[in-house]
Amino acid sequence: MSDTKTLRAGRAGDREDVRGGMRRASAFLARRSLRTHRRAWTAVFAATAAAAALLGAFALVLGSLLLARPPVERYAGATAVVVADQRITYTAKPWGSEPRTVSAHLPERVRLDRSVVARAAAAEGVARAVADDSVPVVAGHGTSAVGRSWPSAALTPYELTEGRAPRSSSEVVVDSALAAASGGPGGRVTLQVDGAARQYTVSGVAGTGHRGGAPAVFFTEPRLTRLAGHPGTVDAIGVVAEQGVSADALRASLGQAVGRGGGERGVRVLTAAERGEAEQLDALGARGDLLAMLASIAATVVMVALLVIATTLSQAVHQRSGELALLRAVGATPRQLRSAVGREAGRVAGTAAVLGAVGSVPLGLLMRALLTTDPLPLPLPVWLPLAAGAAGALVITLAARPVALLAARSITRLRPAAALSAARAPEPDEPGRLRTVAGVLLVVAGLGSAGAATAQGGQAAALAASAAATSLIIAVALLGPWIARISMRVLGAPARRAGGVSGFLAARSAAAHNRRLGAALTPIVLVVAFVCVQLAAGTTLERAADRQAAAALWADLVVTGPAAGIPSDAAEAVRGARGVSAATGLLRSAVVLAHRETGDPKLDRYPVLGVTADQLSGTLDPRVTAGDPADLTGRNTVALGKDRADDLGAGVGDTVALRLGDGTRVRLRVVAVYERSLGLGEFMLPREALAAHVSAPRDREILVRSVNGDALSALRAALAPYEGVRVRAATADDVRISPPSSDQDDALIVIGVGVIGGFALLAVVSTLALITVGRRPEFRLLRLLGAGRGQLLRMRVLETGLVTVAGLTIGTLVAAVPLLAFALSAAGSLPHLPPVQYGVLALTVTAAAAAGTLFPGTRGGAGRSGSGAG
Repeated sequence: MSDTKTLRAGRAGDREDVRGGMRRASAFLARRSLRTHRRAWTAVFAATAAAAALLGAFALVLGSLLLARPPVERYAGATAVVVADQRITYTAKPWGSEPRTVSAHLPERVRLDRSVVARAAAAEGVARAVADDSVPVVAGHGTSAVGRSWPSAALTPYELTEGRAPRSSSEVVVDSALAAASGGPGGRVTLQVDGAARQYTVSGVAGTGHRGGAPAVFFTEPRLTRLAGHPGTVDAIGVVAEQGVSADALRASLGQAVGRGGGERGVRVLTAAERGEAEQLDALGARGDLLAMLASIAATVVMVALLVIATTLSQAVHQRSGELALLRAVGATPRQLRSAVGREAGRVAGTAAVLGAVGSVPLGLLMRALLTTDPLPLPLPVWLPLAAGAAGALVITLAARPVALLAARSITRLRPAAALSAARAPEPDEPGRLRTVAGVLLVVAGLGSAGAATAQGGQAAALAASAAATSLIIAVALLGPWIARISMRVLGAPARRAGGVSGFLAARSAAAHNRRLGAALTPIVLVVAFVCVQLAAGTTLERAADRQAAAALWADLVVTGPAAGIPSDAAEAVRGARGVSAATGLLRSAVVLAHRETGDPKLDRYPVLGVTADQLSGTLDPRVTAGDPADLTGRNTVALGKDRADDLGAGVGDTVALRLGDGTRVRLRVVAVYERSLGLGEFMLPREALAAHVSAPRDREILVRSVNGDALSALRAALAPYEGVRVRAATADDVRISPPSSDQDDALIVIGVGVIGGFALLAVVSTLALITVGRRPEFRLLRLLGAGRGQLLRMRVLETGLVTVAGLTIGTLVAAVPLLAFALSAAGSLPHLPPVQYGVLALTVTAAAAAGTLFPGTRGGAGRSGSGAG
């Protein structure tokens, strides 16, 4: 028995010695290879470090967004705030699945029944409960402010620094920001709420320990309630707890006391950092939209990063295929070769990932600075940059080794005799059968997605077009050698005729190395297709919306006001002015449509215009295809854009179910269908139907059609009682349903195009540099055969031109397919990309290709030729 145990132990020891020897051998091969091929691994190192930095930066921004909450300013002095739930839900059963529920945030204030104030005040642990309503106020010289009741000043808290509290409807307390203009206690201040401006007596000045938001004006509570215009409801309830009562205990007691609050949705009790949600209604809704868009871009980042890493690693390993085959022929085992290649890739990727993790912090901070806003500042806890950088580094490190092993599998699996033949054989021109089949399937899938996009609309069309672009880009990477062969058949002949000996060498070299040329084309196609899709999708919609808005605009003048809006009776004053033939105020809000998309429940928010029907025909032409917009009256009618009507299967006389901006469910009768929905929005409602469901029923603009264009002076006289209003010539931007671009849109373009496009350009340089470094033996051989330095330089210039032209052409075609589908579906027009933008892209790609091809090869032909021929 002891002999058996000893024998087994000896065999185990022998196996362990063998494993140790194999590990030492593979480690030795990896070390020697890293030193020998450091130039090739430098390109892999640069691409891997950039990928890790990019992934870490996106992880930082996404993490900061997930932690973001609106700041607490107005309710800093309240222990808790009671509000109605600003979220709505929709439940539906997808095809072959369990029911799913989706939610969305409402853009307009959902109010509480006023009886909730008494119930909140009676809750255990409550020292004081204050009804907090607010109205937009315009002070002298057009300054926007917020009107509140004096009892609600304790919620910030404000304290009197001069004078006393207001006692009558003609008295107000102003905060310190307005004190200088009012002259202090006893002075007079001009304020405009929802009507002509009037003067109030300043009874006192109040100050607060912190500064944030708009200046405040405090009225008596009865006066504020009348100005707010909703005496049966309140915006929110601020609660101050008794001494010693914790926020959690107060939340529990308030939750039991207030119940549902008499509304359709429940009541929320907000404490601590949650109180900011009561101040910035749509901040979390905007955060959700931003998260969805950034997550989509981040998914593209992951795809681009993995594609670039796979391309550079595969090219680096492939350049060593002869060396690996020779090692296999002289006795290296497949496991040793796989281990050596994996160790090399792991060491390079690991070191690069650490450097990328460090670089992700400044890049992530830059992206965060572009996206942060006053309503939603993005927090940055100390641990977040470390965690984000580590996450990006981990993804890249884990991806590098299997990619390298996959690239080396064809050599490591060969028998020694076959490996010796493979070491002397030229590189294969054609990709494997599996790779070719996968590429063809992706082409079919991409074209199918593009076709599906043309038959759909809205978000579904955008998603289908995005899927088409992704599929086609990956297909180009897989079918690169085939595409390179076709490209060189088209471009090779002109290069031979125009370039002489150098052109002949360039064309022959490109035609003889299809696999290498395909690897060179992939990053160029990637950057061109990605940037074109990102830029052209936005500019196509912008152009179509501009054209529709300009064609719809019949008004020649527009009345604009301060940020607080234009009082609701100003439009009536405009209509009474001499020389005015028609005038309609534009009340802007949003509606929420609950529907299914491929079986899944969806809650989509659409901007909406509230208009005056009998004035519409003189100021706007939405190009009605059915019905009559003059019937857009009352509280239960709606006009639909044609695309939306088609999606809903609704026509004139049918009803559509919507939720207004404050969540109120309505069933509206369709009275008109119109075409210019990109410029004017998918929905139009009567102003009187919309006014009761917005936070403040103030017009954003008043469109005016004058008689013979001579109403300007009469308009200014009619609007003299209103503070901060201006009259000027109307433009298409005044009627567009959304502004041409917001700061956040610009930030997303910078992130999507600048950051990812920059990374793709780095991939172009790295991949081409890697290929050029691997061709140095080829350059030396050409020098020995008599090629001159000038000929080799011209050859590389022509090769750069061939690669660049082919990459630009193929990338443009790849982008054109999904863009055409998206543009036809969403805008009814061809895609549009400003020539200047495309020219900048082409020049940038050309410069990157030249940097990757020419600079690393400057020493490639340094050796002297045998004949000295030039």
